[in-house]
Amino acid sequence: MSRRIHLALHPYGVGGPGQHGLWKDPGVAKNASIDINYYIQQARAAEHALFDALFVVDSQFINATYPSHYLNRLEPLTLLSAVATHTRNIGLVGTASSTYNSPFNLARRFASLDHISGGRAGWNVVTSFDTGTSRNFGLDEHLDYTTRYGRALEFVQVARGLWDSYEDDAFPADVERDVFLDPSRLHALDHDGEHFKVAGPLNISRSPQGQPVIFQAGVSAEGRDLAARVAEGVYAPGGTLEQAQEYYADVKKRTAAHGRDPEHLKVFIHGGPVVGATDAEARRREREIFEEDNDFAGNLALLGRSFGAYDFGAHDLDAPFPDVAHLAEKGGRTGAAKIIERARAENLSLRQVAESVSTFRRSPFVGAPETVADTIEQWYAAGTLDGINLAFRNNADLERFVDGVVPLLQKRGLFRTEYESDTLRGNLGLPLPANRHTSARTGVAG
Repeated sequence: MSRRIHLALHPYGVGGPGQHGLWKDPGVAKNASIDINYYIQQARAAEHALFDALFVVDSQFINATYPSHYLNRLEPLTLLSAVATHTRNIGLVGTASSTYNSPFNLARRFASLDHISGGRAGWNVVTSFDTGTSRNFGLDEHLDYTTRYGRALEFVQVARGLWDSYEDDAFPADVERDVFLDPSRLHALDHDGEHFKVAGPLNISRSPQGQPVIFQAGVSAEGRDLAARVAEGVYAPGGTLEQAQEYYADVKKRTAAHGRDPEHLKVFIHGGPVVGATDAEARRREREIFEEDNDFAGNLALLGRSFGAYDFGAHDLDAPFPDVAHLAEKGGRTGAAKIIERARAENLSLRQVAESVSTFRRSPFVGAPETVADTIEQWYAAGTLDGINLAFRNNADLERFVDGVVPLLQKRGLFRTEYESDTLRGNLGLPLPANRHTSARTGVAG
């Protein structure tokens, strides 16, 4: 098989959405989410297993009901810059909002991470899920969907323009000629668009991989189209095999429709494998994890996040699900719409909807190592993924996957036995982007 699966690691820290009891796990340090040594250990373990990337999520709004990891965690680019100095090959992907950042500052920070890591930086572009974030940035209201996604597209375009400020040969540093910079290889951006006005140039050169790799996570039509237009990696929701097939086919089709090679967009689905000595042992452990995390108050708060961190505690739990559709328009619109549709169709109470959030759903990636490897191979062959964004509750679960499943994938030719490159772009099989100014000057496209 010419194609191979890509693997990324998504550290949970002390527990994200749906993992309300993770901080109680004796295998998880209570300060994991703010301990840089935790992330270094995770990155080194993933790098030892030849994973493609470490993926760090982020948000910029909380209240007391938010998951433990969200309440107290490190900022992604600061975190990844520290991890970069303790790793050599693994990609470092950080989440940053295009709604609540400025292109120049963020482009500079990611370019810095790309240099610090030797070309291993990736940017997960988000438009911010939490509507309350607006109040932390001087705005009374969260921007609507159309504005946020229009801004995100232009933001990425501006960042890429800034990353091309210097051509690759801009710094001859010729002592004999007394020439450090060739001014003809430095280019201002002079961007004046709908959302941004940025002069440039950026005060940092291109990295060994040309530009950081762009990732995106979107379920809505707007999100899928943004991924198809600008992303090189996309974090897909997963779900059933059929749902994953639909998403994969749709986003690849959209990519081709925008004149891009669909192979240059790598689709990562979410996966939380549970590996045991036997299938029965793994399924039993999966059920135990569900029971540990099944907290009604936490699930009610999680439900509220889809509606702008709305406090459903103000409603009668046994009354019909309240009319809160207007709250979802600027937040998690796609997921919220599904919740509302089901609540109305089945005449569910608020309690029933909240309980449905915590319904036990068996993961496909659970079992003995052979079973998990078989399922991954089946999903891969069925056209659902290019990679898996893996999340494990603790180091022991990660080790069971690395020691048991990875060797089987390697034996079947589905996963690498050594790194192909020392850059993230190289390991993902993505092309090196040509500098637009060099291309214009030489007539040679990248």
